[in-house]
Amino acid sequence: MAKCFSFTATRDTCYRYSFETTGLKSVTKELGEGTTMHCWAPKKHRPTKPTIVLLHGFGANAMWQWDYYITHLISRFNVYVPDLVFFGDSFTTRPDRTESFQAQCVMKMMEDGFGVATPMSVAGVSYGGFVAYSMAAQFPEKVEKVVLICAGVCLEDKDMEDGLFKVANLDDAAELLIPKSPEKLRELMKLSFYKYRPRDRIPSCFLADYIQVMCAEYREEKKQLIEALQKDRKLANLPKISQAHRRNCTAGDCRESRARDKYRKAKAAVQAYEVLFHGSATSTICK
Repeated sequence: MAKCFSFTATRDTCYRYSFETTGLKSVTKELGEGTTMHCWAPKKHRPTKPTIVLLHGFGANAMWQWDYYITHLISRFNVYVPDLVFFGDSFTTRPDRTESFQAQCVMKMMEDGFGVATPMSVAGVSYGGFVAYSMAAQFPEKVEKVVLICAGVCLEDKDMEDGLFKVANLDDAAELLIPKSPEKLRELMKLSFYKYRPRDRIPSCFLADYIQVMCAEYREEKKQLIEALQKDRKLANLPKISQAHRRNCTAGDCRESRARDKYRKAKAAVQAYEVLFHGSATSTICK
């Protein structure tokens, strides 16, 4: 029997409706040299408001990771939510898979595609945090504030060999981040959720549907993104940034009790908003 209904596609439609009702529109920009970027952008850019770019991590498209936060930001900012290359409707025929290339694509989209000339704030979660940091490093005069959420920008090539992560190698990481089976998706959810873990309550048919809709396309290219992220990466080579910034730490960063860790993470989220709204620069929370 042919499949006639997809829970994931329906959810995606709901997210689309949510974005549209907040005042954003779906826009596709041709950047040249075989690169196309899709972005949710303001229906009308208001020069009196500051601009913020929200960058997603691995997973589905940008809507799935940022939907909850849009309503809290839309009244204060010109909000832009792009799909990074090889996610959603963004893609390229170029061979570059580095976060530096992703950062250049986002900035070119903002400048040439949308004509945003004023300095902007950038917030990135997970993989998007790597791209956000690269934007801040490459374009210091155009990125005035940056928030990194659960992004291990201090990652080194040797960290995986030293057992810092739950996975042994890049192939294991790719199998989790680009799952092919409900079992692997459950494993990813187990690592992703701090306390509430819904993985055991979600039927396998739902998870298989999600994989088919959101993870089947650009699998090899996404694996190359993961490989490029770690290749020859050393902390000593990490460029310094001068912008007001906040790094929101993950539970794995802290060597504290769970109760204290929960408090610190909540405080980190508040201070991340302070960076965006007030421009205050503070040190990282976890020592």
